[in-house]
This record gives sequence, C-alpha cells and structure tokens, in this order.
Amino acid sequence: MRLGSRSQNEFLQLLNQKNESIQKTYLPKMIDLTKMIDVKVMMGDSTITEQKTFDPKLVTDYFQKINDSLQDWDLQDVSISNNQDIRRIFTKFEIREGNYLLSGHMSLQFHVLLYYKPIQRVIDCQKELAVIVDSTKNKQEQLADNSDQIVLNKLKEMGYKDFDHQKLFEVFYENDEFREKVFTEIQKDAGVDFQELSEKKSELFKELDSLLLETYQTSPVLIDDPRLVAGEEGCLLALDLEFVKNNNREGVFDPRKIPDSVKTNILKRLEELEIIIKS
Repeated sequence: MRLGSRSQNEFLQLLNQKNESIQKTYLPKMIDLTKMIDVKVMMGDSTITEQKTFDPKLVTDYFQKINDSLQDWDLQDVSISNNQDIRRIFTKFEIREGNYLLSGHMSLQFHVLLYYKPIQRVIDCQKELAVIVDSTKNKQEQLADNSDQIVLNKLKEMGYKDFDHQKLFEVFYENDEFREKVFTEIQKDAGVDFQELSEKKSELFKELDSLLLETYQTSPVLIDDPRLVAGEEGCLLALDLEFVKNNNREGVFDPRKIPDSVKTNILKRLEELEIIIKS
C-alpha cells in the first residue's frame, strides 16, 4: 500500500499526514542540492558559451548520508543508472515491524547534455580531422569511380597482361593475398596511406571523446513512479507499507488488524526518517 493513497482508516490517514510532512521536507532539500550553476562549454562549431548544470555527487552523498543514519534498516547501496542521455541516482531501504514491512525509495532523475571542454585542443583536433578528410576525399572518389580500370592498369605494370574485368573479379574473389598486394601498390601510387590516415582519424575521434564535458539538467518537482519510468526529470520519495505472509508481500490488507504496538513502531520509524531527511 503506497502511503498517500486515499483511505478512510484512521491509522492510514495518520500515515498519510506523516508521508506528506516527509515529502515537504524532502523536496526543498533536493531543490537545494540541484541548484544550478553556470559553466563555460564549447559547442561543436567551436563556439564557447555558458550552460547551466548541477553536481550529481551532492545528491549521491546526501542519499549515502541518509543510508548511514538509518539504523536497523535493510539498505540498498546508492546507485546510478545510465541510459543514454538520462540518468537516475537512487537508493531503497526497508524495515520490518511485526508482520508489516515499511519500505522507501528515493530517487533523482536527470538528463545529461554533452559539450566539449572550452580548451584549444578541441579546436586543434577538429582542424586535424578536417585536413585528413580533405586530403583523402578526392583520392577516394577517384579510386571509387575508376576502380576497375585503375586495377587493370596496375596489373599490367606488374606484368599481368591478359586480365579482363571478368577475370579480375574471379582472381580477386579467390585470392585475398593477391588482392591486398594490388591495392597496396595502388595506394602507394596515389600518394596517400589510407590505413595510416584511418588510424589517425580514429585516434583523433577518441581524443575528442575524452574532451567531452557533461552537464546535468533536472526539474525541481516531485514525480511519481509512472513519471519516473516515463523518463521525466524530478525527484521521488515513495513510501510503502505491506503485509508479510509466508514470506510474500501483500499490498492489500486490513489495517484494522495491525497491532497497536506495530502502529506505534511504524510511526516512530517515519518520524526517524523525517528527522534524518531534514538534517
């Protein structure tokens, strides 16, 4: 049973009031932890601009502090999920009172935007890549447009006089070593080492990836589970009370059957949680 759900039961109404108080304590904390700051970033066209971001580590540390303060609770480590441009920092905790299980889930969901670090090396890498592309583009087009005739001419230079297009296809299909030898000779004559340039291009792209800068965006609102699953930005604090029977959890139960001692302990646990969240 999710706390906050409508109920005519007096005890559940009391739990709902406590849940609302906890939510009102939790949201301002998250708003403060995700306060935006300005950072300088570089766009793909080398333009330097300012972008707003926050520090997710502050949220991670806050969740860890809560976990460290929850004595006697079963805890899940603070974790970060990574699904392309959306991430989630979350933790879960639970404690059993009699045959009833009180559990909580805290989460922050946010989007990641990528820019380059505003340093000269980014521009240098882009310029080097442009030179490589320009130096190979014309040669690649020339080889592609006239490939068969260029190969036949090279074979004649190498002493193979009787090749036609059909014979060329057969020999190249059957003999990998011969094909590589001919293409190596053609590349030498073209004055471009395509393999070397390809490796250099891969190195530059790899270096550019290492120069990416992540910025983080979220919304200062409370969201529920469906909105979390849908990928919306925001923070969540969900509290559930379940009845445990034969090691199975049941969300539907008769709250009138909860012993008074268990009710007292559940309320104490929620008060304890609120104090920890507020601190």
